[in-house]
Amino acid sequence: QVQLVESGGGLVQAGGSLRLSCAASGSIFSINAMGWYRQAPGKQRELVATITSGGRLNYADSVKGRFTISRDNAENTAYLQMNSLKPEDTAVYYCNADITGIRGVRTNGYWGRGTQVTVSS
Repeated sequence: QVQLVESGGGLVQAGGSLRLSCAASGSIFSINAMGWYRQAPGKQRELVATITSGGRLNYADSVKGRFTISRDNAENTAYLQMNSLKPEDTAVYYCNADITGIRGVRTNGYWGRGTQVTVSS
C-alpha cells in the first residue's frame, strides 16, 4: 500500500507564493518520478510539473519561470514552489507518483487527494 499526502495549499493574493509538499509512504522500493497536476472547476486535469529520479524536469508552459519542482529522495517527498501566482492558477493540485513497490511491481497510478490553491485578484 502506498499513500501520497499533499499539504501547503491555501488562499493567496495574486503575486504571492505558496509551497506545496507531497509525501509518499508505504511499501515503496523506489520512486521513479513524481509530479504535480491541477484541475480547475469545469476543466480537465492538466500537468503542472514533473521530476524524475535522475532530476529531469518538465513544466507546463503556463508555469515556466514561476513554479519550481524539487524532491527529497531520502524523504520520498516532492515540492512545488509557486511564485508570482495568478488567479488562473486557482485549482486543486494533485500529486502523482510513479513507484516501484517492494514486490517489484511498478505503477504510475498513485495519486494524492489534492490540495486547494486559490489565488485572489
